[in-house]
Amino acid sequence: MSQSDRAARFRQLHAPGADPILVLPNAWDAMSARLVEEAGASAIATTSAGISWALGRPDGQGLTREAMVAAVRVIAEAVHVPVTADMESGYGAGTPEDVAETARAVIAAGAVGLNLEDAPGPAGAPILEAEAQSTRIAAARAAASAAGVDLFINARTDVYLRKVGDEGERFAETVRRAKSYTAAGADGVFVPGVADAETIRRLAAAVGAPLNVIGGPGVPSVAELRALGVARVSVGPGLARAVMAHIRRAATEVLRAGTYESLREQVPSPEANALFARRVAAP
Repeated sequence: MSQSDRAARFRQLHAPGADPILVLPNAWDAMSARLVEEAGASAIATTSAGISWALGRPDGQGLTREAMVAAVRVIAEAVHVPVTADMESGYGAGTPEDVAETARAVIAAGAVGLNLEDAPGPAGAPILEAEAQSTRIAAARAAASAAGVDLFINARTDVYLRKVGDEGERFAETVRRAKSYTAAGADGVFVPGVADAETIRRLAAAVGAPLNVIGGPGVPSVAELRALGVARVSVGPGLARAVMAHIRRAATEVLRAGTYESLREQVPSPEANALFARRVAAP
């Protein structure tokens, strides 16, 4: 597919009432992306945390824009399905101009979606003012339009994740931000930090755009989330952290016990090579 075709396909995957809903086990490199694609994913979402850790940096804009975009490009070139890139808070100084440059870079890397979060705020504030974030979203939308790509902008708000303000006011504040962000050009709303079914149901009905939540232990199942009105489920860094736990467990077993039970389940080398064989040019 062309990039325009992938953008159109990715947008279709967010259609109201889609069955199944869009499920994104986030990837951090070509290997994880191809495995997720082979497992049946309709699209690939990157995890900024997983990419940062794989490159030896902490999460939370520990990488430069250039390093993150380079990782996104490797993933986009490894798969056939659409790719959406987690670009944290936009990099640089976080100005609208910085966000516009990030949107252009994501498009140039071959992605058709972008996550942009409203955290952190300036001077130690947990999140940005909604108006400032809306201006940044508008800049990303303008940059994508100028590039001729229908970029799906997923506006993340961290009101719940960072426990901003009084608990009883978080729902209203999240909805207020969602309305402001979509008016500025966002296509979807991402609300990490919510796991309660009733809160999720109310958010899905109120935000006025496809709702993205993070799935994992303690969160309703994908089928239950669909019934609650959720359009998109990602696992954030959950898959990367699970792989980290397995590596630590297996390495500890080999180094301390001298046994290999943790290595019993493996992808055979021919299957691993086959994931990438189509990317090797014929002689």
